[in-house]
Amino acid sequence: MKFIIHGGALSRSLQSISSVVPSSRTMPILLNFLLESTNEELIVTASDLETTISVKLTPSVLEQGNITKIAIPAKMFLEVVNSLSTQQITINVTEDYSVEITAGTGKYKLVGENPESYPEATELTEPLVTNISSSVLVKAIGKTIFATGTGEMRPQMTGVLCEQTPEGTTFVATDAHKLVKYTRTDCKNDEARSFILPKTPLNILNKLLSSHKEEIDVTMSNNQTNVRFEFENYTLISRLIDGKYPNYNMAIPENNPNKLIIDREMLFDSVKRVALFANQVSNQVVFRLKDKELFISAEDTDMSTLAKERLNCNYDGEELEIGFNAGYLMEMLNNIDTELLLMEMSTPDRAGIIFPYKEQEEETAESILMLVMPVVLIK
Repeated sequence: MKFIIHGGALSRSLQSISSVVPSSRTMPILLNFLLESTNEELIVTASDLETTISVKLTPSVLEQGNITKIAIPAKMFLEVVNSLSTQQITINVTEDYSVEITAGTGKYKLVGENPESYPEATELTEPLVTNISSSVLVKAIGKTIFATGTGEMRPQMTGVLCEQTPEGTTFVATDAHKLVKYTRTDCKNDEARSFILPKTPLNILNKLLSSHKEEIDVTMSNNQTNVRFEFENYTLISRLIDGKYPNYNMAIPENNPNKLIIDREMLFDSVKRVALFANQVSNQVVFRLKDKELFISAEDTDMSTLAKERLNCNYDGEELEIGFNAGYLMEMLNNIDTELLLMEMSTPDRAGIIFPYKEQEEETAESILMLVMPVVLIK
């Protein structure tokens, strides 16, 4: 195999898939990129068994030769190509799996491997095909992924739930402390189905799709164990998270009579300042709501620190004192797009719900609900 390609194009492609390469040596062959030549294209693949991503490239010169596949050490190959990103690169693979790289006056050699043990990409059985706007998927990922969990005890909560119906699509993420429900009525599917997407492929899609404006093909196996995303010159296949997602609707409280409408940026800045004085373990900030005022405070008795601020707001409800984790609250405020937000609450031991708020209601294809659990007030 021999090909000539610009270093910049190869470097960008390798970087875009490199995050899938595992760091552990549990299966050493996966520490490599798989390079495969066809009649006109060069296909580069990275995999960690759970997620496999391939990118197709069109070199200016491509000669098949006797060797059409090779596994190349990912870390070293990426570093070499990155250092040659401004030059034309010639790569020649010999029959003993040596890799000779030539660029300008430089010549470099590294040793590849026989790729026979590199795992094949998963074939999807009885595939179910749909498509989704890349902009919708990017926004859905951005609005939900921060709320996913990290614990191994409940793996279902480490991913994002996707529920498709003829009425629309809902994306849900929760770690039991915070929850986000993002719904699109302009993204529908004829048959109802739900599946849980892991974080690794979602993070990759979020980066790759930011500049992609077209719809992408989404193919799922009939037994809902794997999903494939195809767009531009990329193919990403991921194993779905197995198991039943928690009944998130049960966690969303109804009948929340206390309603706060406030400037999002003003509230975010205030919480951020006050949180500097909070106990480092609980990270608690306290809201005290009365009439048209919101008092925000934080205290660390061990360090003798204290902060208080007063904000004007539109509040309709009974006098209320409730505590929140400042970090969770700021994550949510940072993902609200409107100038104002609506926060609904009931009692100090029940979750607060946050919505975007516009003074004049507009019909849009999207809606978002964010829930944050309270923390026990530390007196």
